[in-house]
Amino acid sequence: MEHFVTIFDGGFLQQGIALHRSLDRVAPSACLWVMCVDDRAYDALSSMRSDTLRPIRVTDVEDDELRRLRSERNRGEYCWTLTPVAPRVVFEHDSTVTRVTYIDADMIALRDPAPLFAELAECGKSVLITEHGWAAEYDQTLTSGRFCVQLVVFERGPSEVVRSWWEARCREWCFDRFEDGKFGDQRYLDDWPTRFPDQVHVLQHKEWMIAPWNAVRFPHSEGLFYHFHRLRTVRWGPMELGGYHLPKPVMRALYEPYIDELERIGTELVAAGVDLQPQAKRASPRRYARRQIARLRRG
Repeated sequence: MEHFVTIFDGGFLQQGIALHRSLDRVAPSACLWVMCVDDRAYDALSSMRSDTLRPIRVTDVEDDELRRLRSERNRGEYCWTLTPVAPRVVFEHDSTVTRVTYIDADMIALRDPAPLFAELAECGKSVLITEHGWAAEYDQTLTSGRFCVQLVVFERGPSEVVRSWWEARCREWCFDRFEDGKFGDQRYLDDWPTRFPDQVHVLQHKEWMIAPWNAVRFPHSEGLFYHFHRLRTVRWGPMELGGYHLPKPVMRALYEPYIDELERIGTELVAAGVDLQPQAKRASPRRYARRQIARLRRG
C-alpha cells in the first residue's frame, strides 16, 4: 500500500476529495492521509468513512511552537509550514508505513504512479523530489525555484535527516514572499541534491508531472499527475483557471472532466449539509472555467 498525505482546510474540500477519488481510480490500494486545518474539513472527510481516506486534525498533532506559528502566519503560510511535518505525522500514526508521499491537494493522479516509485527504488535513495519543468515562457526559477513541493517522497528511516532539516527551516521562516533566496517551503529544496546527495533523488521523467506552467511542453498523455495550480472556486460558484495559456487538448482531456467532478462533489457536499467556502471573492470573468470551455467547444 502506498501512503500519500496532503494538507487543506474546508475551502479545498472539493479538490481534496477529487484527489482521493483519482487515487482510488488508478491505485485502489493507495491511502490518502489528510492533515485537516479546520473542523469543516475534518468533519466532512470523517463522514465519508472510506478505508483509503484518513483525516487527522492538525490541532491534535500541533506542539506549542506550531500553535504559536499558526497565529503569526496566514492560512496558506501555515499550511506550507506543515508540509514537512505531515510525513512525520503519518509515520508516527502507523508504524507499518514504510513510505509517505506528500502531495498538493489540487493535484490528481492520471495513471498508476508505480513507475515513479520504481525509479526511486532503482536509484537506492530515500527522498524523491520533482522539478517544475518550466516551459520557457513561464520560467520562474529565480523566484519559485527549480523544484516544486507538489510531490515529495520520503522513505522511513534514511530520509529523516532531510525531512527534519526541512521542518526546522520551515519553522524558522515560511512566508508567501521571495526573500533572501527563500520562498515559502519551496526554495529550501533548491540545494538538496548537493546538501543531501546520498538521500535525494531528482525525478528523471519531468513529463510525469504536468502542470499549467509546462502543459505546452509535455504531452498530457504521458503524465502520471496533473497539478491544477491556480484553479479556484469563487463567489457565486464559477471556477477561475488562472493566467496560464492552456492547450486545447489539455482543456478537453483534463480540465473539463475535472471541473465536472468538482461540481459534482460540491453538490454532494451541500446535500450532506456542508457549507462550502469559495476560495476567492472575485475573478476576471474572462478566466471563468465554463466560459473558456464553452469557447473551446465553439471553436
